[in-house]
Amino acid sequence: MEDTLAKIIEFGDNAHGEQRRKYCDDRYMVHPVRVMRTCQKYTDDISVLAAALLHDVLEDTPVTEDEIGDFLKTLLDEKAAEKALQHIIDLTDVYTKQVFPKMNRRARKAKETERLSKIQPESQTVKYADILDNTDEIVDHDPDFARVFLSECRVILQHMKSGDAELKAIAEKTVENALKKVKRNR
Repeated sequence: MEDTLAKIIEFGDNAHGEQRRKYCDDRYMVHPVRVMRTCQKYTDDISVLAAALLHDVLEDTPVTEDEIGDFLKTLLDEKAAEKALQHIIDLTDVYTKQVFPKMNRRARKAKETERLSKIQPESQTVKYADILDNTDEIVDHDPDFARVFLSECRVILQHMKSGDAELKAIAEKTVENALKKVKRNR
């Protein structure tokens, strides 16, 4: 499985190209790899791990669903490739500023939270890991935005109830502790 994951990491890294993490100079792919490593503590389902590695590709790169699906079918059986692609689609924001320019952030996030509450349990598990990985970085580097981000994450976590319960509890506790930290440092 490690060889397969390495090929998916390479695909994701190529898709993200020269993109860097917002608050540090790391290649973007370090984030999806950390998300996947967190998920790996809770599942060995290759479709979930592949989705964790590619969860931002549709949202942040020009790579298409078809290209991801075709790539995954070269590595995984058809059912696993289709499941992974569906998880990636589940994890891709729909209510973006580009698509809904007249809708303010609060309204877009409310719609996105409602959508996320209905995605597959495995996709929710990846989202929990994504929230965990983003939390500390945002708190450390952008405390003003962290207040907004963490409040949104709190609401998302309240509505997503189907993913791994242990990971969800860790994400909820992490978000609550981070909110306390940014409020103390005001």
